[in-house]
Amino acid sequence: MKMAEQSVVENEQSTIYHWFSSWSKLHKEDFLKDLINKAVPPDVTTLFDAMESFKVEDKPPSIFMCQMRLFTNWFEEWNQLERDRFLRRLGEIDKNFIAEFEVAVQKRLEESMK
Repeated sequence: MKMAEQSVVENEQSTIYHWFSSWSKLHKEDFLKDLINKAVPPDVTTLFDAMESFKVEDKPPSIFMCQMRLFTNWFEEWNQLERDRFLRRLGEIDKNFIAEFEVAVQKRLEESMK
């Protein structure tokens, strides 16, 4: 059974790598923010500020927003090893993206220690 679960996670991650390769710079920036928030959740006030910026719209979500929802659902199910593997592979695909991610995570960790 573990083998089947691993195969599912690999398929999910492969799908995300494919999406990532087709995203615009703006989409990648949004994805970066989401990854940072998953790695080091923002403090409560920042979260409330972010929630205020949500707008209810009558139009359906974009393909990118659907992809982000799927990513979030999948990411929450992955164990730490699977998450680490995902980030390592993403770094092989785009070194600059992961470098930005690592700097931002370090900065947030340092700020939370103050």
